[in-house]
Amino acid sequence: MRTIFLARYAPNAVKGIIQGSDRQSAINALLESVGGKLESLTFTRGEFDVVVIAELPDQSTAMGVAMAVEATGALTCMTILEELDMKQIIPIAQKAAKIYEPAG
Repeated sequence: MRTIFLARYAPNAVKGIIQGSDRQSAINALLESVGGKLESLTFTRGEFDVVVIAELPDQSTAMGVAMAVEATGALTCMTILEELDMKQIIPIAQKAAKIYEPAG
């Protein structure tokens, strides 16, 4: 399952990056430890400092990784996006749309 992590570093983590902390190696080791793989790591300017794209076994793994990283206090914000398979979703949405009646 492809998962995209968008994150903003806390000031202490930014200090570590300035001092030369190798984030790619750290993130790669973290993901590999749970059966995942780092696809890309990009530092960005704007609302988020970093974008990590990873291949992970499942949603529980993605949430476990997020919880472990958030528990360190190194981030002030994290958003997790999961890639969807629309070929599986559309038939379900079509079936549900025929049945659902909105309020009012």
